[in-house]
Amino acid sequence: MYRERKFIYFAYLIVDILLIILSLFLPYYFRYNNAFSTRYLPYFKEYGLLFFLWSAALILLLQNHHLYPTDRSLSIPKEIYKVGKCVFFASLLAGLAVFLLQLNIISRLVFGASGVVLFLSLSLWRICKRVFVRSRIAKGYHNINVLIVGAGKIGSLLAEELKNNPYLGFRLVGFVDDNKTGKVLNYDILGKSEDLEGLIQRYFVDEIFITIPSERKKVSQIIALAEEKGKTVRIVADSYNFPFRQLRLNYLDFIPLLRYKEGGLHGAESILKRFFDVIVSATLLIILAPLFALIAFFIKLDSRGSIFYVSKRCGKKGKVFNFYKFRSMIENADKYKESLRHKSEVKGPVFKIKDDPRITAIGRILRCYSLDELPQLINVLKGDMSLVGPRPPTPDEVAKYDTWQMRRLEVKPGITCLWQVRGRSDLSFYKWVKWDLWYIDNWSFTLDIQILLWTILAVLKKKGAY
Repeated sequence: MYRERKFIYFAYLIVDILLIILSLFLPYYFRYNNAFSTRYLPYFKEYGLLFFLWSAALILLLQNHHLYPTDRSLSIPKEIYKVGKCVFFASLLAGLAVFLLQLNIISRLVFGASGVVLFLSLSLWRICKRVFVRSRIAKGYHNINVLIVGAGKIGSLLAEELKNNPYLGFRLVGFVDDNKTGKVLNYDILGKSEDLEGLIQRYFVDEIFITIPSERKKVSQIIALAEEKGKTVRIVADSYNFPFRQLRLNYLDFIPLLRYKEGGLHGAESILKRFFDVIVSATLLIILAPLFALIAFFIKLDSRGSIFYVSKRCGKKGKVFNFYKFRSMIENADKYKESLRHKSEVKGPVFKIKDDPRITAIGRILRCYSLDELPQLINVLKGDMSLVGPRPPTPDEVAKYDTWQMRRLEVKPGITCLWQVRGRSDLSFYKWVKWDLWYIDNWSFTLDIQILLWTILAVLKKKGAY
């Protein structure tokens, strides 16, 4: 395994070196030549020195950002962000070298084009690599056999997440639990903690996930056994059921400490998020104006009633505002809501029906591709909503919230959010809130960009859209 990882590491490195050489050389070559000219390479020594320094800086930065080992948990947008960051700082260092070495003959066009080509080539290669690796892993290549200790609520949630993320390569062989027997989510409870040593050998277990951290004596015994057998152990944080806060691992001498820190948006971060919302929403409203007119025409053609559906929703700190959507249901559909509530397919205060009889023919198409949500760009421009944030609840839903669920209202609601890209309406309300609180406590501008990109993929897949 070690030799294979080393081989993969050097294979990735060689591909990067070749791409960097091409990305730097081609803009230089075509700046002074065309497809029909003879080879002409002016100032080759100066350009060669610059390209060597640029390449060395970029390779070191890529290595420093851990982009050569295969990290299965790294998302494609985050990997592209890391590549862009490395190219940007390597380009800054290269520009500094041009200034300090007084390489005045270096063409700005070549320099700029080289930076762009570097980012595109290194990003495209990594996207292709990750798509290929994920497809192989999903088919069973190099899967990691996992055993979960604890078949309770957290254990079952963990099993579900492993199942929903096959590209991570975790293959759950079953559970160990001292108080339960039978099955959990179609996975067998294989025995008790005292049977763990035999189960590790019988099922070729590579990693053990522990979901009972409060039972410290038992956890210590499992860790000691895993260390003896050369197995990896992962432990779910004991505070999992508490509202999320930013979590960091620190050491006080040799003592590991979990540090909880207040998350959320502060100061300049809020200004940046609002600026981005205004620019994007205003631009999209102008670009999509013809589509708005076309949708309005088909809505009027399909059924009686207004073009827009306007309802009261709760925003930041519970402030009520008018929420806009294209009408996808029959006129006065809210009158029939209570008579249909018993058919709701989401547990909790939220009302959702997969085959809602009130939806019109054109409304079903609009919902399938989330086109009915487009008028919420007006809410974003007005400041009632953001592009990304928890979905805005109705006042009657908020009235049924538990205290801890009220934290969803700490920030502006959004057109899209984490739970929508994780499964949309297929997820339970409990998971909706959990993802919303995680978003609030771990917000970053990069996370917003990632969610927007994931939203496009989720809409195209049409999973959970109703």
